[in-house]
Amino acid sequence: MAEIKDPENTIVMELKNGTVTIELLPDVAPQHSERMKELARAGAYDGVVFHRVIDGFMAQTGDVKNGNKNEGFDLRMAGTGGSDLPNLPAEFSKLPHDRGTLGAARSQNPNSANSQFFINFKDNHFLNGQYTVYGRVIEGMEHVDAITKGEPPADPDMMISVKVAADA
Repeated sequence: MAEIKDPENTIVMELKNGTVTIELLPDVAPQHSERMKELARAGAYDGVVFHRVIDGFMAQTGDVKNGNKNEGFDLRMAGTGGSDLPNLPAEFSKLPHDRGTLGAARSQNPNSANSQFFINFKDNHFLNGQYTVYGRVIEGMEHVDAITKGEPPADPDMMISVKVAADA
């Protein structure tokens, strides 16, 4: 079991193969960290698929509008939406996109991140300074590595549940 230093800023994500524990980085990206907690507390991430999973690169998820496998799911639309909340301004930092870090997915506009995020399978330093890093996997990266690959996967894996550790 991961040592959780700050339960208010720790996310517990259940995947089909096990639990992934994510430490949020509110000192680095306060608005992105807060958004993830807000959506997790609303249950918005529960049932949302990993719609873009590129082997050796990253696993992307978090389309709470079109990616929920339990609510009128259409795989062709997964990845095209966000939440009903406003987009977030970029919170770029010097933190590198290392293996296990969470990056905010966005469109070409740096200030368009909303609910989608990706977890890096390896160090992806070419992304540094272009996408907000706001968390890191502290336990369970092997479960992230096991997510079904594809763009999109034919039968995508989903986040069964996403909770703030302080609430669990």
